Amino acid sequence: MDNLDYGIIGNCRSAALVSKTGSIDWCCLPEFDSSSVFAKLLDDTIGGSFEIQVDDSYVITQRYKKHTAILITRFTSGDASFEIRDFMPRYRKEEGYNSPPELVRFFKHISGKPVFKVHYDPKLEYAMGKTETYVKKNFIVSLTHGEKFDTCFLYTSFNKNAVLEGREITLKKDGYFLMGYNEKLFLPTVRKMYMELERTKVYWLNWSDKTPNYKKYNAQISRSAITLKLLSYDKTGAVLAAATTSLPETIGEVRNWDYRFCWIRDASMAIKVIGDLGHRNVAKRYLQFIVDLIPDKDEKLQIMYGINKEKKLTELTLEHLDGYKGSAPVRIGNAAYKQKQNDIYGILMDVIYQQLSKYHNDTENGEELWGITKGIVWIVSNHWKEADKGIWEFRAEDRHFTFSKVLCWVAIDRAIKVARLFKKTAKIEKWTALEQEIKRDIHENAWNPEVNAFTQSYGSPDMDASVLLMESYGFIHAKDPKFVSTVKAIEKELSNDGLLYRYKNEDDFGLPSSSFTICTFWFINSLFKIGEQEKAMKQFDKLLSYSNHLGLFSEDIDFKTKRLLGNFPQAYSHLALIECAILFSNKETEEQVLESIS
Repeated sequence: MDNLDYGIIGNCRSAALVSKTGSIDWCCLPEFDSSSVFAKLLDDTIGGSFEIQVDDSYVITQRYKKHTAILITRFTSGDASFEIRDFMPRYRKEEGYNSPPELVRFFKHISGKPVFKVHYDPKLEYAMGKTETYVKKNFIVSLTHGEKFDTCFLYTSFNKNAVLEGREITLKKDGYFLMGYNEKLFLPTVRKMYMELERTKVYWLNWSDKTPNYKKYNAQISRSAITLKLLSYDKTGAVLAAATTSLPETIGEVRNWDYRFCWIRDASMAIKVIGDLGHRNVAKRYLQFIVDLIPDKDEKLQIMYGINKEKKLTELTLEHLDGYKGSAPVRIGNAAYKQKQNDIYGILMDVIYQQLSKYHNDTENGEELWGITKGIVWIVSNHWKEADKGIWEFRAEDRHFTFSKVLCWVAIDRAIKVARLFKKTAKIEKWTALEQEIKRDIHENAWNPEVNAFTQSYGSPDMDASVLLMESYGFIHAKDPKFVSTVKAIEKELSNDGLLYRYKNEDDFGLPSSSFTICTFWFINSLFKIGEQEKAMKQFDKLLSYSNHLGLFSEDIDFKTKRLLGNFPQAYSHLALIECAILFSNKETEEQVLESIS
């Protein structure tokens, strides 16, 4: 498989990746950041997978059930045909939601006598020790005594010995597999699994029904919104950057990181978009996650946390795994949690303001959010003049990054707006002076007259795609000549066959050879806003064509081959896709209104 041709299934507790031939090659249980049960994605030989094998006469197609996270893989050979409906159960109960740490593969018999084999090969605890699998009376159990003791259980309507031995199975009626972290107290049946499928379908249809309809790109907006929801962790409100670890930004290189954590920046951006789509509960839970993280008023935010609010994310290397396509190292944990990035305060304040402005009369934690607002202003006022690592997490020396400074301005600007909502007039005057001071500083130091653009950092000639967000955050108007010339300079310097580099100056690992997908969306967004709308829409359609067969994006795209690279699916890419799609769709609506008036 040359591309990341996978679908994601999940239940806001964990997730699994299913290949376009129906093989589960990545799954961690019981939670997103637990150790893997299947990790063929990171090692073809020892990683472990759950494969459904058919002979070459079968045509295999794959799609999502519309407006759901249920993945349907269809196998057809002549008059023999069946479907696998893969999902992780999630539905409402009287108290909260049912989201057990398990996945279901429901086999639907369509016609004829289809034949398949199963290759069931769990490798618990990242395949660190030996996993042994046994047939018991009611289930198949797998266990490891390696580094740690761990188990998982497989229930099925098929012959358990035939399954484990990889013998041919003829499908004559509907059947199922249920693989879970816990032993079941009540034995599953085909009927019960069908009910789980239907309940899960209803949950996703109800959830998707809250997403508005747009004139254009409805399918892409819906799929991206569901993907963002799948990357949200219900228990605490955290939002993950991606569902995987160590998928490389470039094949054979070492930019491989664990993304199964909650970056304040990525999560806040995702929540803002989901909030704009009307999914208020996800946003409310995330804000509670933030409230819970800041118990002390002088405690600075980390740039990222574990999904269960862990503050220490020790980075380890799994030497025994080969890595995706041989791209070692495989890392778990992420040392970036120690970095200082001043932009997170502005991005978080932006979300707090968005939620309070929409619901300030109906916010349970309004007082706590006002407390956090004051705390953020205090931290920014004391630290905005300091250098940091920036949005791209340069591991070398700190610099005065333009994006970080702009987001410090955003923090104060949104805090002033929150103060207005709460009628805290004494703060407004004091904070306005600070907001003006930061704004002046950026105009004086980030603008480089030689290149006629705002550059990556103070005194630098280098371009950086993150500077494009100056306009989105309201720092500068789209038609301001300084912004227009910055967009042009970024296009000239960073665009490569319609895809964008984040930056081109060498970082700790040399020049990147893949495009960071969100940057291309940012660029398209900026092009549109400066008036080059036709060009922007053309580039948008081209970029959408680089998604995988299910409309999903990873973090990066290879400049030459256009293959997807980096962790998958990536919250960043999908939130930026939604922003562009809504922008274009709203434009269409405006034009239609004007036509009807004239």
